[in-house]
Amino acid sequence: MTSLAPSLPIRRIDRSLRPAFSLVEVMAVLVLIGILATAVAVNVHSYLIKGRQNAVRAELSSICTALETYSGEYGHYPSTEEGLAVLTKPSDKFSEPLLNKQPIDPWGYPYHYQTPGRGGQAFEVFSYGNDNRAGGTPGSADEDLSNWDETRAAKTPGGNSGSGTGTTH
Repeated sequence: MTSLAPSLPIRRIDRSLRPAFSLVEVMAVLVLIGILATAVAVNVHSYLIKGRQNAVRAELSSICTALETYSGEYGHYPSTEEGLAVLTKPSDKFSEPLLNKQPIDPWGYPYHYQTPGRGGQAFEVFSYGNDNRAGGTPGSADEDLSNWDETRAAKTPGGNSGSGTGTTH
C-alpha cells in the first residue's frame, strides 16, 4: 500500500543549542518571589487587622445609638442580664427591633455588654478582639475595643480614637 501524502523532510532539533534557564537562575527567581510574597502578606495582615478594628468601632457606634434609643423610651438601659439581645426583639414601644440581629464582631464573637460601665458611664459595649479574652496588646488583633475607650479618647485633648487601651474589663 502506498501513501498518497507527500513525504516531508524530517528536521531534527539539536536540544543542546536551545536557550534555557539554569537551575541556579530558577532558584534565585523563586527566592525573590518568596521574599516579596512574605513582605506583601505581612503588610496586608496589618491592614486587615486595622480594617476589622475600624469595623468594630463603627458597630459600637450603632449599638450605642440603639441603646440610647432604648433608654430614651424606657428611661433606663437594659440590664447586664438582658444584654444586647433585648434590642433584637420588637416590644410594646418598638414595632421593629432596634437591631436586626445579635451583634457579632468581625472575629465571629458576640459583643459584650455591661451596665454600669467603666469611668462612670451608664453602660459599656466591647469586643475582646480575635482571642475573645480580656486584655490584649494595643494595635494588635487581640486588642480589646469598647465604647468607653472611644468616649475617653474623644474627651481627651488631642485624643486618638484609633487606639484602644488593651485593658481588662
